[in-house]
Amino acid sequence: MRRTLKASRAKATILWFEEVDKRDARLVGGKNASLGEMYSNLQHLGITVPNGFAITTNAYKAFLERNGLGKEIKNLLKKLDAADLKNLQETGKAIRQLILDAELPRDLQRRILQAYARLGRRASVAVRSSATGEDMAEASFAGQQETYLNVVGEQELLQAVKKTFASLFTDRAISYRKDKGFNSFGALSVGVQKMVRSDKGCAGVLFTIDPETGFNKVVVINGAYGLGEMVAQGEVTPDEFLVFKPMLEQKKGIISKSLGPKKQKLVYSDAAGGGTKKVAVPERDRNKFCLEDKEILKLAIWGVQIEQHFKKPMDIEWAKDGVSGKLCIVQARPETVHSALQGAYREYALKTANVPLVSGMGVGMKIAAGKVHVIATPRDMGKFQKGEILVTEITDPDWEPIMKSAAAVITDKGGRTSHAAIVSREFGIPAIVGTGNATKKLKTGQMVTVDCSSGNEGRVYQGALKFEVKERQLERIPETKTKIMLNIGAPDEAFKNAHLPVKGVGLGRLEFIINSYIKIHPNALLDYKKLPSKTKKQIDQFTQGYTDKKQFYVDKLAEGIAKIASAFWPNEVIIRFSDFKTNEYRQLIGGELYEPVEQNPMLGWRGASRYYDPRFQKAFGLECQAIKKVREEMGLQNVTPMVPFCRTSQEGKKVVALMEQSGLSRELDKGLRIYVMCEIPSNVILADEFLDVFDGMSIGSNDLTQLMLGLDRDSGMGAKIGNENDSAVKQMIGAAIAKCVERGKYVGICGQAPSDYPEFARFLVEQGIESMSLNPDVVIPTIAKVAEFEKYIKQT
Repeated sequence: MRRTLKASRAKATILWFEEVDKRDARLVGGKNASLGEMYSNLQHLGITVPNGFAITTNAYKAFLERNGLGKEIKNLLKKLDAADLKNLQETGKAIRQLILDAELPRDLQRRILQAYARLGRRASVAVRSSATGEDMAEASFAGQQETYLNVVGEQELLQAVKKTFASLFTDRAISYRKDKGFNSFGALSVGVQKMVRSDKGCAGVLFTIDPETGFNKVVVINGAYGLGEMVAQGEVTPDEFLVFKPMLEQKKGIISKSLGPKKQKLVYSDAAGGGTKKVAVPERDRNKFCLEDKEILKLAIWGVQIEQHFKKPMDIEWAKDGVSGKLCIVQARPETVHSALQGAYREYALKTANVPLVSGMGVGMKIAAGKVHVIATPRDMGKFQKGEILVTEITDPDWEPIMKSAAAVITDKGGRTSHAAIVSREFGIPAIVGTGNATKKLKTGQMVTVDCSSGNEGRVYQGALKFEVKERQLERIPETKTKIMLNIGAPDEAFKNAHLPVKGVGLGRLEFIINSYIKIHPNALLDYKKLPSKTKKQIDQFTQGYTDKKQFYVDKLAEGIAKIASAFWPNEVIIRFSDFKTNEYRQLIGGELYEPVEQNPMLGWRGASRYYDPRFQKAFGLECQAIKKVREEMGLQNVTPMVPFCRTSQEGKKVVALMEQSGLSRELDKGLRIYVMCEIPSNVILADEFLDVFDGMSIGSNDLTQLMLGLDRDSGMGAKIGNENDSAVKQMIGAAIAKCVERGKYVGICGQAPSDYPEFARFLVEQGIESMSLNPDVVIPTIAKVAEFEKYIKQT
């Protein structure tokens, strides 16, 4: 019906959300077109979009024409030099003042106020810009024009509309359009939307793909208390929730929850005309998540439905009404970075590193070096030199003219969906956000290296460090009979490497998760109440929000495992139980209270013998609970646990019995398989006995080599004596493969050798190994070599 009114619509100055859809971007701008599309077509799915109306581009054009502004603006823009910051500032200010001094046409004022009355007498509304050309797949225009929140009253609304018209010509909007190649400044529509009382609830942003890596099987949700503007602008470090899309139908899939400090929130001002103010968040609220699990899942489901409707990854703003408790979607736009990426994949890696000066959330997976320039306000942007590293508290769209010339950006505040993060991705530069102290630790003129290559954590190092850039061509990868799998350390590497043509993970190491994300000895968490106060204070720093400290250990282990498992789902992901040695466990908080000092930890209290020892049995139970949580609560049943350094089959039986006591039972969970590392000569010599206990073997060639040749791989002594290519080692590996094949059980290799020695990879293919697990950097060349080996073997 709405399309039959085409003639009248073409001249309309006011259109309600129910009257517009995604085809109307030229009339109501990208933002309003998207809101209208959702309001009209998605509410039947239960997705709530607050009502509102669009002041169309016709109104904007009529305003310019009635006041004779078009020619004056055009003349001012002719003199524009966007590269000259002073000229840019003067031009923008002059155009904005022209618009603010002009008057809205009387008939337009009347129509706006009539529509406002329909929303409710003195309703609180958000007044948002919606420019033509914005919210496209190739350019987000995030925050280029202004938004005014909690606007209350007729005159306040009219003034906000005029300010929004003027914001088409902010310095950042002019610069952004020039940078993106938009020669025309188009026209502006204004959205007037009824406010959600998120000032009494919470709000934030969600992406329907991982914004760092483009991994498309997750929804990333950021949220904090109060109005969502502080999350979007990076003024607060929010909570972050990660949801795995394939499990949403089963009402599962929350694979990670990270607590943000959320120290401030934006709430309604007490002033008569509305407005907002910042207030402190009470301590009790900071230490709990802003959303419940059912709300996280609901938002994730909505995000997927919106993505499916628009047929592209989306960047969505949400809000929770603290009065009614309802969740709402208040904005949606296409994700603009990964949807535009094509071609080769580049990987950055530092060649050397030292102790970082500061760290935070890494954005962009790149490395850059340059001189620091600490700037407190965009008013000082004229001092900034191209190629410097911008360091500031937060950024907003006013910073964009210098961000695009920066080598990297570092901020004290913000999360992965903050303004600094979004714009840095779009400009293709690395950024580190939420450092907390960069503006205090770093000094102008200081040479530093910004490293965002390793995943979620970004680090700043002193000096210009050497790094390399590897380019991977992912096209025309041959298929191989031998499964090529991946060795994964830190969980943050998983999404980054999910695009690689592998068949799962042959080795995921729990010790990486413990060392990087937990940092505390499990026994110290189990004995928390008995610990010295100094150790308790250390633990409290890492376990905010947890009164049950052992649950912190289970949750963080589960989150790390789930990130790896979801990245390669539905392919098998083999997770090795912790294989720290005593000297490594001592490095964890509280570790010296529980770990003996051993002369040769490599051959000491590690692996299976540790798990059933009364001194560690309960801690091992926590590892089992984490895997159980991942398989059952999160639904990631592609996880297979693996027992390392198991000296005898009797030890294996004891460990399996302990696993069953913790709920990891092959009787109860029919899909569960348990592997053992084949890394001790006894594992090969008595392979039948071990295969009676376990469902398969993964050959750990590093330890098997040292134990066959009497070497200590932690020592440099004897390193030249031999490696995995030694005949004795190869005979043992060949025998292990043959026995597993004979018994119809899994056999793979997860040691370093196939990554280091192509000839060893060929030997494995000849022996009929089922899988090889490799380091990410050698996957592509090794697949090509394995394909050649298999072809040669078949021909001969």
